[in-house]
Amino acid sequence: MKTILVCGAGGFIGSHLTRSLVEKGNRVIGVDIVNPEWSTTTAEDFYILNLTDTTAVYNLFRTYDFDEVYQLAADMGGAGYIFTGDNDAAIMHNSASINLNIAEACVRHGKPNIKVFYTSSACIYPEYNQLDPDNPTCEESSAYPAEPDSEYGWEKLFSERLYLAYQKNHGIDVRIARLHNIFGPESNFDGGREKAPAALCRKVLQAEDIIEVWGPGTQTRSFLYIDECIEGIHRIMESDVKEPINLGSDRMISINGLVKMICEIAGKDLTIKNIDGPRGVMGRNSDNKMIKELLNWQPQNNLEHGISETYKWISEQINKTKWIYESPDKGKTVYRRPFGAPHHMRELYYENVDGFGRSNRVYKETTEIIQDISGM
Repeated sequence: MKTILVCGAGGFIGSHLTRSLVEKGNRVIGVDIVNPEWSTTTAEDFYILNLTDTTAVYNLFRTYDFDEVYQLAADMGGAGYIFTGDNDAAIMHNSASINLNIAEACVRHGKPNIKVFYTSSACIYPEYNQLDPDNPTCEESSAYPAEPDSEYGWEKLFSERLYLAYQKNHGIDVRIARLHNIFGPESNFDGGREKAPAALCRKVLQAEDIIEVWGPGTQTRSFLYIDECIEGIHRIMESDVKEPINLGSDRMISINGLVKMICEIAGKDLTIKNIDGPRGVMGRNSDNKMIKELLNWQPQNNLEHGISETYKWISEQINKTKWIYESPDKGKTVYRRPFGAPHHMRELYYENVDGFGRSNRVYKETTEIIQDISGM
């Protein structure tokens, strides 16, 4: 039985990965700045810990003799968080600090040749190769000359090189996957950090006649369902591939096309209204030639199934209670109240603290009357 550390175990992918690793018979230790929002962690031990704290990270590695480390923790979010520019310093500082701490802890306090899985991102690919929505280039070798379209992408590229340097100089056994738009049940679907599939499922659910979509709608992406992502992580970790490799679907779809698919699944006839907003690059699609060649496997690309499951799950969550979300500061702090309830029943739902988003899972009631509500 392996003793495994999952960093970011309270997040969407991390909580699914923790569950899968436990089901495989491993002893899993989870760490995050929050508990999983939608389920109870299956980790044997779970620590609320800020991984930018070097001492706390070193103490964690002194406490356990880890065989493997899965490093998913990052300061991240969807387009509304990454591409506005308002969070660039926090994203780079927090995520880089986490990776510097984890890499050094593996060398100072880890086993010789400790195995480390790092989740990079498709955001590392150059913007100049993703201008044509019909023909983006995201082959692994195309990462250089580097020109990511966001500071989030630059930090991911730096941390790829960080782990590869530690592998070369210190002997840690590294695997790196560049993830492409992972989605599925238990992902955030509101609050400002949600990704496109979950956000669009929520918008379709709540829309009556018109749905507003950021950007021209012709921008393209590929989306990978969480179950296939977890299978891909296991396959990469068990392989001999020591260089960064794409983990994503190579089935490309426009954002407006994705909205139409969700509407069809929902049985709703909505008019799409494209509006100005963060959109990222115009085209992005996983190039799967390497993963097919080296692992003899690739995701099955059943987007309809994944979107159907995600829409169903989000619908269940929203229909439990109809909430109104309100923010006095453009999403940095978010309050919510049941539909039809007076303002004094407003509850703290989400706040950004030191660059990290933290949900108050106790949902403490506040009687403060918020003036000048700016909306979400």
